[in-house]
Amino acid sequence: MTAPPAPGHASADAFFLDTPGGKRFCMFHAPVGACRGALVYVHPFAEEMNRARRMAALGARALAAQGVGVLLIDLHGCGDSADDFGDATWDGWLRDIACARAWIEERLGRRAGLWGLRLGALLAVVHAQRAPVPPQRLLLWQPVTNGSGYLNGFLRLRLAGELLAGGSDSGGTEALREALANGESLEIAGYTLNPQLAGGIDGADARALGPRCPIDWFEVTAAAGRPLPPAAVRVADTWRLQGSRVDVHLVQGPQFWTAPETVDCPALLEATLAATPASPEPPDA
Repeated sequence: MTAPPAPGHASADAFFLDTPGGKRFCMFHAPVGACRGALVYVHPFAEEMNRARRMAALGARALAAQGVGVLLIDLHGCGDSADDFGDATWDGWLRDIACARAWIEERLGRRAGLWGLRLGALLAVVHAQRAPVPPQRLLLWQPVTNGSGYLNGFLRLRLAGELLAGGSDSGGTEALREALANGESLEIAGYTLNPQLAGGIDGADARALGPRCPIDWFEVTAAAGRPLPPAAVRVADTWRLQGSRVDVHLVQGPQFWTAPETVDCPALLEATLAATPASPEPPDA
């Protein structure tokens, strides 16, 4: 394995990571100067991934400039990675995350954290609970905390599309859930939803999970002074009761992961950098 770039020279290297499930496209942003940490970015679901690509790239470059190495990975069936979205499963995505974490930990010689956006944040939390060694930290951008509710929202896109096309609504979300339970894949908003992936999303509930590591939670609000939603407060309080340190950061800005046009959220980047440890973390942290 090649050594990290010399201090003071920023770089971003694209490559395909070999995993037991196939090749995964990755982009590695090497830390500048003394390494202050390592992160694996876990992208959001379906079209949210594409709309968030610019913010992910901006965040990775900014973190690397502050000495935090970042590995961005396209999960199975996503982006430039192998296979189609319809081949993806929840457990397969968790294996991808574990492989990405192992790669950057070997590369930088330190325990890595996970940086997740939306459903990627929920995936990061599940990994943190299941991994033999928890990640060094979790950096969560606008985390989805209840997979069942998120899945319902995605299924409603199918119903809306049918109504706009002048058809029926397929009997509602319960009928679509029944089809998934019977092993049927569903075409929704241009994506093929594998029933195994749907089942993993449906069963993920952040409140029932114990991340076992420090957490920085970033919530983007439309107006200054708006508090964390009550459901999110309950999750954060539960994690604290379980022994995790949870710092909540409220920032004002656009919901770039849903915006039809590309938009930035500078306040989120600034808050993320401000929460980055000011001194290098020990290699065995």
